[in-house]
Amino acid sequence: MISLRKVQAKDLEQLLFIENEGFSIEEAATKEAMVGRIQLIADTFIVAEKEGEILGYINGPIINQPYITDDLFEVIKENPKRGGYQSILGLAVSKQARNQGIAKILIEKMEELVEENEREGITLTCKQELVSFYEKFGFVSHGMSESKHGGVSWYNLVKLKEGMN
Repeated sequence: MISLRKVQAKDLEQLLFIENEGFSIEEAATKEAMVGRIQLIADTFIVAEKEGEILGYINGPIINQPYITDDLFEVIKENPKRGGYQSILGLAVSKQARNQGIAKILIEKMEELVEENEREGITLTCKQELVSFYEKFGFVSHGMSESKHGGVSWYNLVKLKEGMN
């Protein structure tokens, strides 16, 4: 049985391992960035686990605009209680837990938080090969992002609250 919960400080090492499985060194969140996210946005940093082992996670701060900017990978603030857009800076599933629907469960949990906290929707950036993956969940591609995070080309994907179930 997979359970979802808010992140805890003790999760750091497992999270960093999964982060580095899913992203290149240039793209992956640093230890410092991950600690900052755990401390500042635990309310929008959700962990999927089974029998105490973390299988995956999703995280991101609330932002005022529909697109992610590169500065968010370095500096974030605590989330406002209501409004804004739920960004996704990180969604990663451990290699041994992939293809089990964990990413879907995590995205659905973020959608619940968007509804509960009266957000405008969810925004993320992804590489071209993942655009169709996110479109399956109702995200709409808004084309190339201005982001140059990790030296990679990214696409803006947005799912407005009206498009959520």
